[in-house]
This record gives sequence, C-alpha cells and structure tokens, in this order.
Amino acid sequence: MHHPEIPGTTLFDGRMARKGYALNKMCFSFNEAANREAFVRDEDAYCARYGLNAQQREAIRARNVLQLIEAGGNAYYLAKFAGIFGLDMQDIGAQQTGTTREAFQARLNAAAR
Repeated sequence: MHHPEIPGTTLFDGRMARKGYALNKMCFSFNEAANREAFVRDEDAYCARYGLNAQQREAIRARNVLQLIEAGGNAYYLAKFAGIFGLDMQDIGAQQTGTTREAFQARLNAAAR
C-alpha cells in the first residue's frame, strides 16, 4: 500500500515500527517509576539495555522529539519519555512547529476560537 507524502511529516508505518522497536519498548518501560528512576540514574546503561542504535541514542541525548520520530519513535510512547523531563504534548508541538511553547499555545488558542 502506497501512502501519499506529507511534507514535513514522518509516517509511522510498519517499516518505522520495526526501526523504532527498541526505542518504543524502552519508552513503554517508563510506565513504571522504578524504570524512570533507573534511566535518570544511568541513561547510557539504560539505553544500552534496550539496544538503541546510534541515531536513537543521539536523539535521546538531545531530547529532540522530532529526531526520535525520525528514528522510529511513536508519539504515544515518546510522551512517556518526554514526561520524565517535565515536557508535555505542547512542548512537543512547539518542537514540531519550530516555535516556542508560548507561540504554540497561542496558535492552539487561536484555532479553538
């Protein structure tokens, strides 16, 4: 099945799911507080335990959600990673649109009117 190209969007399909399996599995583990604490204590060891590749590891290090999506990350699982650092979906939206959190919130508020 061919999907149309959406400029600026990384499509999460079967290929990306396979590519991001280790990353998404790690992010899913953050449902448990003990795992979040272990990650914060020794991030490199935690990423190694899940077998993240260099692209995924660099995106984690940079806290860059767009890079994580390009590395096969699924937004629902990445939200668990972002939550460790006090980021929420509005912070992620700001990253995706290349604006500040405040500008992104203003855009959402304007769209809601």
